[in-house]
Amino acid sequence: MSDSEIKSAVKEKYGEIARKSGSCCGPSCGCGTDAGIAGTITMNNLYANADPEVRESADLGLGCGTPTAFADLEEGMTVLDLGSGAGIDVFLAAKKVGHSGRVIGVDMTEDMIGRAVANKTKLNAANTEFRLGEIENLPVASGSVDRILSNCVINLVPDKRKAFAEMYRVLKPGGKFTVSDIVSVGAIPENIRKDLTEWAGCVAGAVDRDEYLDIAREAGFRDVKVVADTSFNLDNTVHFGLHSITVSGTR
Repeated sequence: MSDSEIKSAVKEKYGEIARKSGSCCGPSCGCGTDAGIAGTITMNNLYANADPEVRESADLGLGCGTPTAFADLEEGMTVLDLGSGAGIDVFLAAKKVGHSGRVIGVDMTEDMIGRAVANKTKLNAANTEFRLGEIENLPVASGSVDRILSNCVINLVPDKRKAFAEMYRVLKPGGKFTVSDIVSVGAIPENIRKDLTEWAGCVAGAVDRDEYLDIAREAGFRDVKVVADTSFNLDNTVHFGLHSITVSGTR
């Protein structure tokens, strides 16, 4: 499969979710799909303690962690959320950085950007903005952000090394990334790697846990570490494991 085929499948799936009137939260959500292995990935009530208005508007049940809880956000910071979806992590971060701060959400799906912009108006979140773009080619100036967030998105990117290189480029020296993502333990079979449904479901694009950390280090990040780790119970016929990890690193 080409990178463009993978991206088209991902955009189609998440565009469909964005166009739905309600949230995807529920036992069959997984990371955006209820089909195949991805149907076993459920991370319900991640934002149970979040502002109810923000949660109701912007939580589509697509995350696999809570990166804002580990990001050391402070007043006045500029924050970037990669694959921002309907904006849940953007709006939570915006409350932490205050009126003197700024949070930018980047997503490659037009329908998600549209939904996030509508939520911005609804929530009166003046210190937020949303930009259409891809993680491998971010529409963000070099050395311009203090923190990067991402929630169950980098696994969907075909070229993860380019993604981390872009993250390194846009962070200020001393800036930090905190991302939650799906990783594998053990080899994922080629038939799953070639399944576009499993790509959109956060499975086929998952890389080995140790490889994921090495990619971040190779991009130049230091102090790369796992700050949270959750494993999933998969079908007994599947000979690999999936974990949701939250990883941080410093430029």
